[in-house]
Amino acid sequence: MSPGKTKNQQPKLSDKIIIAGLDEVGRGPWAGPIVACAYIEVRPVLNVKITDSKKLNEAQREEAYEALIRGGHYGIGQAEAAEIDKLGLSKANRLAFQRAIENLKVKPDLILIDGRDKIDRTTTLGIPCKTFIKGDLAIRAISCASIVAKVTRDRLMNRLAKKFPKYRFDEHKGYGTALHRKLLKQHGASAIHRQSFKPVHLLLQSSLIDE
Repeated sequence: MSPGKTKNQQPKLSDKIIIAGLDEVGRGPWAGPIVACAYIEVRPVLNVKITDSKKLNEAQREEAYEALIRGGHYGIGQAEAAEIDKLGLSKANRLAFQRAIENLKVKPDLILIDGRDKIDRTTTLGIPCKTFIKGDLAIRAISCASIVAKVTRDRLMNRLAKKFPKYRFDEHKGYGTALHRKLLKQHGASAIHRQSFKPVHLLLQSSLIDE
């Protein structure tokens, strides 16, 4: 199999139908936003590996990202930590989806979404949609969105690491690693921590008790 070919393919539809893949990154971290991407491939992206972003290493993701942003239309949407705390994870996730679609310059005819959650047309701005379990692995359009969302969020967390250096977000990207746990307990929560998340809440409570 050549480097430009992957096992994942878009569903067989008419070439006249504009398809967007939609995926998000960042549901699980304790800090930082959810980042969603809606992606429409215009020119076939070759000579890079396109699959679920979790199956790629950082160098592969960066290479694919650069090719994808040149080869298609994409919209990015975010839901910030404060919005996640206020709305809950599911509603905030749908908000990030909606913002990503709004930021697409081209309106798709159909949106293919990773996941098992039921997504209504309010979220997709009236555009027909279909969800697929493990869609980021099985469907090319969603794989593309997965990669762009992942690289976008990782770069954002690297920038936030400079704004909040004591939390070292560039090393764990906000996920609940042992290092992040240690730093959160030591310094308390930053402005981008999700204080509604149970592990964060418990660690902050534990820190107050220790004092």
